[in-house]
Amino acid sequence: MLNQILIFLLDTLLGLFSLALLLRFYMQLLRAPYRNPLSQFLVALTDFVVRPARRVIPGYSGMDLSTLLLAWLAQCILLTGVLMLQGYEFRSTVGIAIMGLALLGLIEIIKMTLYIILVAIIMQAVLSWFNPHTPFAPTLDSFTRPFLVVIRRRIPPIGNVDLSPLFVLVIIQLLLFVVAGAGKEISLLF
Repeated sequence: MLNQILIFLLDTLLGLFSLALLLRFYMQLLRAPYRNPLSQFLVALTDFVVRPARRVIPGYSGMDLSTLLLAWLAQCILLTGVLMLQGYEFRSTVGIAIMGLALLGLIEIIKMTLYIILVAIIMQAVLSWFNPHTPFAPTLDSFTRPFLVVIRRRIPPIGNVDLSPLFVLVIIQLLLFVVAGAGKEISLLF
């Protein structure tokens, strides 16, 4: 029972911290407006670890690689902690375990990215029905625009209804199936 509680706490704290780092990375990458409460919250929450990491890990083409690497590292630490609490022994297959954990951390980052896009599209669709001029709309638009534009070019609105969010959600669900399958294959190493 104690192990379950510790796994829950570890998953909650490190999972949410990794999510905050990943959101900060994508908000910087997609040039989301900085003057909103979410951006300022993410910077305040993660700045203590991102600033020192930036001194060691340089950015590349406008991408803050230190934040992305920290999100991946948080996922790897989370997976390692969960496996240790479940009683997995790392002694005999250290190399395979490290490679497997690194790949599982990458899979979790990809899965979290897909969920971020999914939630942003749903929130944007719901807010467009009830309150399209909310202060949060520009942030959601910066998250969803790169994905929706690709579909909008190929599928025009039908009867003034934009179906691009629906198609993007279906594509994300299909990608989640693929990512989950890859995660199961990698987890067979353990």
